[in-house]
Amino acid sequence: MAENSSLSPAQIREHRAEHPGLRDRDFAEKFGISEAQLVAAWCGEGVTRIPSHPDNVMALAQSLGEVMALTRNVSCVNEKVGVYEKYHTGHHAAMVLGEDIDLRMFPAHWCHAFIVERESDRGLRRSVQVFDAAGDAVHKIHLRDSSDLSAWEQARWDLAVDDQSPVIEVEPRKPVEVAKSVPEKVEILRKEWTRMTDTHQFLRLTSKLKMNRLGAYRIVGEPFVRALTPGSVNQMLTEVKNSGIEVMVFVGNRGCIQIHSGPVETLSPMGPWQNVMDPGFNLHLRLDHVAEVWAVTKPTQRGPAVSLEAFDAEGALIFQVFGVGKEGRDSRPQWQEIVAGLEGLQAEAV
Repeated sequence: MAENSSLSPAQIREHRAEHPGLRDRDFAEKFGISEAQLVAAWCGEGVTRIPSHPDNVMALAQSLGEVMALTRNVSCVNEKVGVYEKYHTGHHAAMVLGEDIDLRMFPAHWCHAFIVERESDRGLRRSVQVFDAAGDAVHKIHLRDSSDLSAWEQARWDLAVDDQSPVIEVEPRKPVEVAKSVPEKVEILRKEWTRMTDTHQFLRLTSKLKMNRLGAYRIVGEPFVRALTPGSVNQMLTEVKNSGIEVMVFVGNRGCIQIHSGPVETLSPMGPWQNVMDPGFNLHLRLDHVAEVWAVTKPTQRGPAVSLEAFDAEGALIFQVFGVGKEGRDSRPQWQEIVAGLEGLQAEAV
């Protein structure tokens, strides 16, 4: 993306009319603008700027009834149908802990937000869209036929900010952090790894050792991690579908992580995409973006947490998958069997 686009809002709208079939993200890339700049170009014409903090956006979301929540990164899209409930605010992190919509949000990256109404070949489409400082999408909420339109209409008036300019300033997109390893600290990493009692302790551990997630995986070795082939991702999805077990699928970006907990019932490959098209849950995954895959085992008070984690060629995390471990719905033993059977890389290849 060219962050300092010279296109005016009028030019953006003109080009958009000439390319109605392009998805917003693809259109923005094609014309060197951010997706947020594309949306903002219609301020006053079906688009309304609103406060971007999760407290404001989630208050609106909780009033809308059943909607579709969407969180994505370059390589993967997670879509969940449900209601927003059990919102917990926080300065550094906020959460939605609903049965269907399960989110972890990082307010520092919620920089621009809009209420959007747009005509399509299927009629008027309504959504709430949130973007980060670079203008990349953080989280979107799409209304459905059953959503509460009276709450929507009220929010358009109540939440509108004074500045309704169709021009916004965006910052350069921050590059993906490269893998950071400190080989001389690998024994400390292994020792502290065995002492973990919760998966959330992992990032604190790597930060303390001046490493990051991927850098730690590349040096810690077995029994903590095992390098898998890129093809193991599709193998895993197929075996999860065939087994009927429940998994947790984490898809995120810098500002939001969205979690699906449940089965994978339908796989519909199309070109480079593998798609889950289930009632209430869709996943769209670019298999050709998968460059590095790890099976990871972390100790917890409830037993080992085993995950499959996929990264792209730049080292960005695409998604993570765990077995569901809820009481009465414990699929972890079957999940661990699936992961253990996935094709690994030879040590020298890693």
